[in-house]
Amino acid sequence: VQLQASGGGLVQAGGSLRLSCAASGGGGTFSRYDMGWFRQAPGKEREFVAAISWSGGTTVLADSVKGRFTISRDNAKNTVYLEMNSLKPEDTAVYYCAAPRWLGPLTKRENEYGYWGQGTLVTVSS
Repeated sequence: VQLQASGGGLVQAGGSLRLSCAASGGGGTFSRYDMGWFRQAPGKEREFVAAISWSGGTTVLADSVKGRFTISRDNAKNTVYLEMNSLKPEDTAVYYCAAPRWLGPLTKRENEYGYWGQGTLVTVSS
């Protein structure tokens, strides 16, 4: 599975962005995989942001983004989205989409994700 993240950019605090992650390859199995978003701020470790089940019926969000971010997917387009509202300077990071190594329960654990996009930079100015 190849993942291509896009949609990052520079936005003022309080603004919004929508990130997209398009999947290709994998023999058309995108719709069978849960998907996740992670981020890495300058000088910090990568951290979990959000995850969505293969059907889209279950989502999990990090406490730091609950109420502001929404994860969704369109299996017909092989794409997962991260809608980010009320952005804060502390949301500044490179955002990565990822797919798990194997089919299983929805997870927040970074080491259970084996396919990663190249990352897209989100910068929130104060």
